[in-house]
Amino acid sequence: MTDDPWGDETAALLRRTAELANEYLSGLPERHVAPQASLPALREALAFDLPDRGEPPQQVIEAIVRDGDPGVMASAGPRFFGFVIGGSLPAALAADWMTSTWDQNLGLYVLGPSYAVMEETAVRWLLELLGLPPTASLGLTTGCQMAHFVALAAARRAVLLREGWDVESQGLNGAPEVHVVGGGEAHITISIALQMLGLGAERMKRAAADEQGRMRSDALREALATCHGPTIVCAQAGNVNTGAFDPLDEIADIVAERPGTWLHVDGAFGLWAAASPGLRHLVRGVERADSWATDAHKSLNVPYDSGIVAVSDPAVHRAAMMMNAAYLVQREGDQRDPSDWVPEFSRRGRGLAIYAALRSLGRDGVSELIERSFQLARRMAQGLSAAPGVEVLNEVALNQVLVRFGDDDALTRDVVRRVQEDGTCWLSGSVWQGRAVMRISVSNWSTRETDADISTGAILRCWEAARSAAPATAQG
Repeated sequence: MTDDPWGDETAALLRRTAELANEYLSGLPERHVAPQASLPALREALAFDLPDRGEPPQQVIEAIVRDGDPGVMASAGPRFFGFVIGGSLPAALAADWMTSTWDQNLGLYVLGPSYAVMEETAVRWLLELLGLPPTASLGLTTGCQMAHFVALAAARRAVLLREGWDVESQGLNGAPEVHVVGGGEAHITISIALQMLGLGAERMKRAAADEQGRMRSDALREALATCHGPTIVCAQAGNVNTGAFDPLDEIADIVAERPGTWLHVDGAFGLWAAASPGLRHLVRGVERADSWATDAHKSLNVPYDSGIVAVSDPAVHRAAMMMNAAYLVQREGDQRDPSDWVPEFSRRGRGLAIYAALRSLGRDGVSELIERSFQLARRMAQGLSAAPGVEVLNEVALNQVLVRFGDDDALTRDVVRRVQEDGTCWLSGSVWQGRAVMRISVSNWSTRETDADISTGAILRCWEAARSAAPATAQG
């Protein structure tokens, strides 16, 4: 360690790190997308006993980049189509660097006034873009999993308070039973949130879905008829496989027939359709819900991690999360304490990247970002479905494409494997209605038509290779 910790040595370290970061980013468009190092090779290079004496910081960074690079998935690049993962907009990435540089614990306004005001502003912008009530409260979480946790914690509080039960002070022992109804294709993160909240991962009643994964209104009515007492309904804006949207307006009508029933919307990536005039119809009625969850590290393309939760009743939201301690210097005026709306008190300022992304894009830029993913997904679907033996199984509603090859599970899985190994692009396999499928998620801001076309060509090339290698009975 030097006598001047932020002197020339540190400046040189940060300059060199920025150079290495720029080298990686500039190489993304041509990079082999999948990691190329095996687990044994990575362990040989990176896993060793902690030495007694430390290494110079720049030597550590050089070694990390040199030895770690072969095991890096190019998920930030333009031809990564796996797991609904976005990249990082330039302004968002730079803001994230500043977030780490400032290194503030941003649970309270008093610890970071400038950040608190920027988060407060980002909250206002987000509510407007997502078509949510301007009076709703909003918190920034690690991801949609924790956004569901917060929203359903607020829901649990609200529906039990109506029965005279304060769950935050009395706990769940002896509380009235809380019923939860979700669609047949509700995402696993809903079940995990219910598990963490003590409501039971396996106790959610499932309302049947249609062929695209949309909750059926008649099935919801049937499920609700079996619920007597506090009830929460979980709808979906964007199925993780097909991208389909539940009929939110119809669902809101049905929920309104049962006063006191809470409606939550899982909009991990689909809620962003509200920001596009051309796609806004997909979320018609979404503003009528009681809570919403989405991600910014998907459709908005800010660095991981970045989730968003909004609740129509700020008092219920805050009471479900609020923490108190004698040493905490909490707000005395109208300042906003970020920790009021999320489970964490110790937290980084992940809202700064959202603020920078929105400020750099503007309303029109956000709309264009969402619409471009839709257009590129549809372009890839059209190119793939034109080939013999290739079937696109879903209606391309937003950014998801489900593909099946030769109407055969083994062939489809083989094509997915070959594409991943080929490295031109990367996507994942899935199972849809009992059948193996390839799932393409177009989410990256830097993806262009040429990337979509090159990737479509690589997929079809791998399909031809898989079909040639397969027995004649499995060639479609």
